[in-house]
Formats: sequence, structure tokens, C-alpha cells
Amino acid sequence: MIFNQIFDAINIGLVIIDSDLKVHKWNRWMEVHSGIAPEEITGTHIFETFPGLNTPKFLRSCKSVFSFGNFCFFSQKLHHYLFPFKSTSIFDPEFEYMQQNCAMGPLRDENNVIRRLFIYVQDVTEVAVYEQKLVEMNLKDGLTGIYNRRFLETKLNEEFKRGKRYSRDFSLVMFDIDFFKKVNDKYGHQCGDFILKSVASKISSIIRNVDYLARYGGEEFCCLLPETDINGAIQAAERFRMAIMQQENNFDGLIVRITISLGVTELSEDTDSPGMLLKKADQALYRAKNEGRNRVVAIT
Repeated sequence: MIFNQIFDAINIGLVIIDSDLKVHKWNRWMEVHSGIAPEEITGTHIFETFPGLNTPKFLRSCKSVFSFGNFCFFSQKLHHYLFPFKSTSIFDPEFEYMQQNCAMGPLRDENNVIRRLFIYVQDVTEVAVYEQKLVEMNLKDGLTGIYNRRFLETKLNEEFKRGKRYSRDFSLVMFDIDFFKKVNDKYGHQCGDFILKSVASKISSIIRNVDYLARYGGEEFCCLLPETDINGAIQAAERFRMAIMQQENNFDGLIVRITISLGVTELSEDTDSPGMLLKKADQALYRAKNEGRNRVVAIT
């Protein structure tokens, strides 16, 4: 009686299954989060209700428990969840399903024979959300929400090595907002922040899933274009330029139009470091601004 009260009152999921993988006990927590009552699932094979559990990892773990009395763990960082329960936390719009730490272990009878195993399920969604936010804080720009300089330099180094090792095309576009200081001086820094976010949002909507857009500093941005040669990068840069030039930025009823200048370069045989790529893109951007702004200049 006391065991049953604790079994149902405890604030984690508990399941007991036998060696045929049939459910023997199913606690209240599991009922609440699955919508399945104990009488519905007791006596049924666990895979009938949760076919997603039928994986080599899960089967190996069950065998390890029954054969050797081992304890097995399923960490959220590796598996996210065992049971696909819809997330109910108000803090986790990023996760469709509850994030779980799970474990299984042996249950022995009076003769010390393993007859059943238990599975416990712990909801760690809020912890996972918090950890994800910390990661994003280190990788994302706080104002625009796109990647920051730290991430850019790390990813640039990775793509540089990959391009060199496998002789893959790789290009870089660096751009900044023309006369951005005048925007700040004329309309105020709130408008300037709005423009930065607007540019980041527009370019983010144009780039491919494999591209990386980052705020490099101030009003300067950088976009990494894997599997893209210089001609493709120039075309992409022109799309960026036209999109920003044609965009109406409505700040508190005031339409603020801006342009951008862009420098383009690509990975070549004589590019000996990621820093050289950045330097060439910066030189191309400098030329674009000196030649009148609102244009694309490429240096190979």
C-alpha cells in the first residue's frame, strides 16, 4: 500500500516492465503526461503504444539489465527523450516534446532473480531551455539575433579547413550600412538599432540554410557562403544589395531608406589563412565605399 502511494505520488515517471517488455506498472505521472491510464497500458507490449522505443539502443539496454543487472542511462543531451510527451512548460517554445533524462535498472525477486526492470523519466525541459539560452548568448548577437563575431570566426576557420582539404568552393561577403552614423545622428540610436535589426532580418530571409550570417561589429556584417564560387557570391551580394535598397524601413511611421556596400572574395590556392579571407573581403568593401557606395566589389 505504501509503495503504491509513493509510486503514484512521486514527481517523476515510473514504468515497470517484464522480460517480455510488457508493462506491469504505470504511475500517475506517466498517465498525466501521456494521457494513457494504467488500466489501458498494463499487460500490453511497450512497443504497441510507443513504437519509437523499438531501437537497437533501447533493446540492448533492456538486455543488459535483464542479463547482467546493469543500470542504463539515456541522457537528454544525446537522446532528447524516450517517451514523446508534448511539452507543457511555459519556458520552452523551442521544444515540441518534453526533454527527458531517463534510466532503467533491475528489479529482483526474493530469490535475487531479475524478473522486471524499471524505467524512470525525469522532465528536464526547463534545464535544457536554460542551457540552450546560454549557448545562444555565446553565439548570437544580442540586438539582431543573428550570429556574432565569435561564432563567425569559429565557423570561418572550419569552412576554411574544409575548403582547403577537399578543394571545395567557399566565398565570403562582407558589407556595412552606408552613412549609418548619419542615420543615428538624424533619427537617434533607437532608429539605428531598428535599422540594424531590419537589415539582419532581410538578409536572413534571403540566404540559404547552409549559409551563415553574422554581425561582425557595429554596422558591419559578414556572410559565409559554403559551396559557392566567386560568381555565385557576387550574384548573392547583388541580391542583398537590391533587397536592402528596395526595402522601406518604417520606424514609428517614418520611412527610412538605406543602402549597403559589399565586398566579396573567395577561397583560392594562395589564401593561406582565414584571416587573409577576411582581409581581402574588407579590402573589397573599402573599395566599394570609396567608389561611391551602394555597390558590390569583388577581390579574388
